[in-house]
Amino acid sequence: MCKVRYNAARYPMSTVDPCRTCGLMPPGLDALKALSDELTQLALLLTRHYETGVDLQAELYARLPGLRQSLARFEDVLVLERAETGELSALYDIGQAICSSLDLSEVLNQVMDQIVALTGAERAILMLIDPETGDLVFRAARNVDHATIDERSFEISRSIVNLVARTGEAIVTTNAQMDPRFNAQESVVDFNLLSILCAPLRVRGQVTGVIYADNRFHSGVFDGRARDLLAAFASQAAVAIENARLFESVARARSLMSNVFTSITSGIVTIDVEGSITLVNPACERILHRRGAAVVGARFVEALPELEVPLHLLIARVANQQKAILNRELHVTLGDGETVLLRVSISPLQDERGSMQGAAIVIDDLTEQRRLESRAQLFQRFLSPAVIERLPEDPRQLRLGGQRQEITCLFADIRGFTDFSLRNDPETLVDVLNRYLAAAAEAVLAEEGTLDKFMGDAVVAFFNAPLPQKDHVLRALRVALNVRDRITDLQARMPPAYRLSYGIGISVGEAVVGNIGTAQRLDYTAIGTSVNMARRLQEAAGPGQILITQSIYDHARDQIEVLPLPGIEIGRLAEPLNAYELIGLSLSSGSHCAV
Repeated sequence: MCKVRYNAARYPMSTVDPCRTCGLMPPGLDALKALSDELTQLALLLTRHYETGVDLQAELYARLPGLRQSLARFEDVLVLERAETGELSALYDIGQAICSSLDLSEVLNQVMDQIVALTGAERAILMLIDPETGDLVFRAARNVDHATIDERSFEISRSIVNLVARTGEAIVTTNAQMDPRFNAQESVVDFNLLSILCAPLRVRGQVTGVIYADNRFHSGVFDGRARDLLAAFASQAAVAIENARLFESVARARSLMSNVFTSITSGIVTIDVEGSITLVNPACERILHRRGAAVVGARFVEALPELEVPLHLLIARVANQQKAILNRELHVTLGDGETVLLRVSISPLQDERGSMQGAAIVIDDLTEQRRLESRAQLFQRFLSPAVIERLPEDPRQLRLGGQRQEITCLFADIRGFTDFSLRNDPETLVDVLNRYLAAAAEAVLAEEGTLDKFMGDAVVAFFNAPLPQKDHVLRALRVALNVRDRITDLQARMPPAYRLSYGIGISVGEAVVGNIGTAQRLDYTAIGTSVNMARRLQEAAGPGQILITQSIYDHARDQIEVLPLPGIEIGRLAEPLNAYELIGLSLSSGSHCAV
């Protein structure tokens, strides 16, 4: 007879130890130990039978029920372990799926669908805590058919989700209608809620939201294992949702920054501490005539040598002192040969800890601005400031024509200039003429008059247009007296041969004032009888004499001192014109009195 001896030292099936933490045997190992003990006893009986020949059939039969029970128990444990292994595998696959996307909407919908599939819920709802208000805000809801549930159409127990959000503890109830914790809640009763499962979303120890799942038609759907499974899943989902939220926030910030950099009219170049270009905005591309893609990543000294040469020392100073250098103007010749005027500011580029990361260079192209400023300064030499102020910003708004209004017109002409021009060379002639014209023009502008034009050796001005002036008559009178005084001072500084005098005529009345000419060439001027009258008086005036009309005298009789003159023949007028010679302003006018 062949004898089989059980070697307990070689096969120590009963040496499994309990858990050192809780002192309990894991269910699978506990069932395995029980089965091992039964098999050990059976082996010992068989050994005795072969060694002694004693009939142990009765004892063997007595051991079989226990063996069957241990086998059945071990089979149940294997089934349970297989289910748990499947759940863990599913949990892993779900985690992989939801972590594979950074689209927040897609992540939320995946989370909802997987919760319904894992727990057997009828529907699942996810709510996130608003970081500003602390309130739970609805974000996503799905049902067993993977259909999205509208926020307005779901009813849940707010008491339960608020409790989970506040305590951070998961809650499960197999029948909320009978559960003493919740059966007094109106929402539970009104909405006929039965099986409820709710777990917190937690990131870095902070509750960021809750996952709520329920079944309104069946009780006992969820148990403690479902609660633990949902809690484990919620931990993964919370991280995935937080990552998606952060990515969405970063994407919005990057989009905003991109829009800002695109919209900024100033050019921006950033360089790192190694001197490599890290960013170039579209405005900089336009200013420097370079494509950003061609220079980003390249060394600043190599990619933009036209800037590096004048900015090298300034960038080094910013790096050493970590202080900005602002508004330096540079004439730079670009790679295509164009010379431009740039205004450059350089600032240190630092991280949140204040560590130097490089430099930011802000560039403005002043070339066109300076060209326009030069043109405007030249333009001001040809027009009165009052006319310039009246000009619209859009040249297309300029229109031909004018309007009728009362103005005071002044003509001043140099006496004897024709003979003077015959005796002197052109250079001398222009120099002397400019001095006399400047004296008259400055007197007009000092009283805010409109300098209409220079007609050879004559100056034409008018008042009360384009801006209204209540005292326009008195202003013109003061200009005439001021011109006389300025000419007297000018004569004292000039050789006798260059001493000339003005004859001045002043008239007041209606005229048409506006843009006269063509669409290509406009003059802001005045046309009317009163303008012609002032010219005729000027032609009749002697050196240093100021002649005014009866209407001027009527406007200012209490403020001026005059000398009546006999009637003056004016052009085609039938009757001689009553005129006065202005002597000065009376003391009652508040101005000086010229004699």
